[in-house]
Amino acid sequence: MSQVSAVRDHLLHELEHGVVTTRRLLELVKPEQWDYRPRDNMRTLLELAHHLVTIPASDLVIMQEKEMEDVRKAEAVVDGVRDPMQLAAAMERLFGELKTYFESLDDDAFLNKETKAFYKEEPTAQAKWLIETTTHVYHHRSQLYSYLKQLGHDIQFFILY
Repeated sequence: MSQVSAVRDHLLHELEHGVVTTRRLLELVKPEQWDYRPRDNMRTLLELAHHLVTIPASDLVIMQEKEMEDVRKAEAVVDGVRDPMQLAAAMERLFGELKTYFESLDDDAFLNKETKAFYKEEPTAQAKWLIETTTHVYHHRSQLYSYLKQLGHDIQFFILY
């Protein structure tokens, strides 16, 4: 295994950890909590969960240079889903698709192939996209953790590790 492949695999493992720990958090959600919104200008718990769950798919669509309509379609795969286990399973499946994409890239493509998101002026290397997707998941996973704390769940930070 090359050093580039090893780095890619470490990043994918870290992203997968974000998916696994998101499942742990989703398992805590009670049906009556989905409409919780910390402030008027923030997402509801359900909207946050839907966004978080579909990050692997929406980010993959973006890095493949597709348009906003394609992002909406990727995010729509969980429309109407309120079951935490179904949401977690969807995220795991979508992560699997993203992982397959990155594993299909040879070292040169992973490091040097650049694609341009519809909302950016400059292209981004695939390695950087993987870093960005990982941080995107962790950002919203942290929000989910905070929402659950605000709802009174007795959870500690070690649930994230």
